[in-house]
Amino acid sequence: MTETAGILGGTDSERIVVDAMGGDHAPGEVVAGTIIAAREHGVRPILVGQAARIRQILAAHDALGEIPIVNAEDVVAMDEGALAGLRRPRSSVAVACRLIRRGYASALVSAGSTGGVVATSRLRLRGQPGVTRPAIAVVLPTRPRPTVFLDAGATADAKPEMLVQFAMLGTAYARVRLGVETPRVGLLTIGEEAGKGDKLTRRAYELLAGDVEGVDFAGNVEGSDLLTGKVDVVVTDGFTGNVALKTIEGAVRLAVAEMRQALTASRTAKLGALLQRRRLRHLRHRLDSETYGGGVLLGLNGTVVIAHGSSHAPGVAAACVLARDLAQSRIVEQIGERIAANRPHRLPRREESR
Repeated sequence: MTETAGILGGTDSERIVVDAMGGDHAPGEVVAGTIIAAREHGVRPILVGQAARIRQILAAHDALGEIPIVNAEDVVAMDEGALAGLRRPRSSVAVACRLIRRGYASALVSAGSTGGVVATSRLRLRGQPGVTRPAIAVVLPTRPRPTVFLDAGATADAKPEMLVQFAMLGTAYARVRLGVETPRVGLLTIGEEAGKGDKLTRRAYELLAGDVEGVDFAGNVEGSDLLTGKVDVVVTDGFTGNVALKTIEGAVRLAVAEMRQALTASRTAKLGALLQRRRLRHLRHRLDSETYGGGVLLGLNGTVVIAHGSSHAPGVAAACVLARDLAQSRIVEQIGERIAANRPHRLPRREESR
């Protein structure tokens, strides 16, 4: 990577690398969001993707020369899944991961296919020592403070020991992202009682209720508790978590659409909406998934932020800021320390080598 070193000026753990080609509105909205992050938030990004197209967009924003570009002609399409990591070794996501491994950056932002980003990141960055499988952590807009929810889709076939590790990952993330010194962790299942759930959750409950250093286990939580702020971290497997997250997103869209219709149904309703426009604007901001920057793939040797596939420039900018903040907070090192303190909960070697 001699040429890359010349472009970037050597290794730099302060930088984040952005997959310019990932997302429904890439590369236009991705590059625009990266410019916002750099100009308004002091983020130091690198754009990876088809260099000629990226330069055209930067020129249109009068930003040519402001952000380094690393060329990658191949792209992981939005409909590609886990095999993309093997099929496309020269994709923008793969090249971005190599930049992190070689020290040119410390975090990745991509709005590309979740399956493709997860698979490529796992292959190129590798899991941290002791971490069996990574997990995607998202922040739910609960009261009185947000709730960390994981796994939102990285590991569908989880084992009980993996859920214990997810609790450690979520605890570290809640401390860094939410500033909660001792996050309370709940296990998502079908009832609050200890014996409720399938074999996976029952065994995970037994492990979490034991001696897991640094994890404050509060017991089981149900689906109706996800948006109540009952705990600071909610843990589940990737299959259940993804279904739950998509259900929440759909419910929020329905609620927003119904509220918009109600507020425009009559002249009186429109007047009321006008008087409450500040509160309504704040509510819309809280419920907008782009506000939170996206999900974070935890457990790898590098920070990976997966923005929503439909992200526009503000959402990409938020993802860039999140990636920068997590890298500066040493989230990877904090997770490593927490996992190292609980090595007895590792899976047998035959499971780890899968």
